Amino acid sequence: MASPFPGMNPYLENPLFWSEIHNLLIAAIFRKLNPQLRPKYKVAIEKRIYQTIDEDSLLVGVADVAVQNTQQKSSLEPTNIAVASPSIAAVTVDVPMPETVKETYLEVRDVATQEVVTIIEILSPKNKRPGEGRNAYTKKRLQVLGSYTNLVEIDLLRDGKPIQQLQNNLQTDYRILVSRATKRPKADLYPFNLPDSIPSFLLPLREGDTEPLVDIQTLISELYDEGNYDLVIDYSQEPVPGISPENLAWLDEVLKEKGLRN
Repeated sequence: MASPFPGMNPYLENPLFWSEIHNLLIAAIFRKLNPQLRPKYKVAIEKRIYQTIDEDSLLVGVADVAVQNTQQKSSLEPTNIAVASPSIAAVTVDVPMPETVKETYLEVRDVATQEVVTIIEILSPKNKRPGEGRNAYTKKRLQVLGSYTNLVEIDLLRDGKPIQQLQNNLQTDYRILVSRATKRPKADLYPFNLPDSIPSFLLPLREGDTEPLVDIQTLISELYDEGNYDLVIDYSQEPVPGISPENLAWLDEVLKEKGLRN
């Protein structure tokens, strides 16, 4: 079953689905571009790995030796000392647990030199929230923008703070940034909203080379159909994350027209 929306399906932004959608879209771009770029270029899937805790900061642990020293000291103390019962009862609390995050992205490499010509990033929720996820991404982003490597940044998430702001703080639901190394600091930003189709763009390569058209809209639509997402999305409910009142009215109209709501 085809997606009921002409552009991005906001229900796919649900954390229950997004990690899978992110990885499937990375793989779909990989499969689509590689035949078009041969024999000069090859697309590779890479990973960025970092560790976070619930507060989105790095875990700072206590060295094991501190526990060992405490145990050694206590063993030297007399064993006939009475131990008093604690005057205050303990309560159960949750401690922050470390989480290893792996984010995939794409590199377009020159086959002859192995030089990275273009990086394609699809933003994750952690990239758009304060914390280690955003810090790790923005650090890598600055390194790319300071190099001779092109950058494509695809933001299909309404929630969180955008990495690339529009002038005058204008807001849109989604955005795609195409930053060519030869034109920096200028870059092409494609801002679009929920009712819009996802814009296509030319993949930046080295000057003089034929650049293939990247059609994210078609890929997302194909993934929705192939993944049978219509079987697990409840269109009678509102999307998660939440949606603006203007978009909510438009969404309700579209779903009723498609027979997915009464």
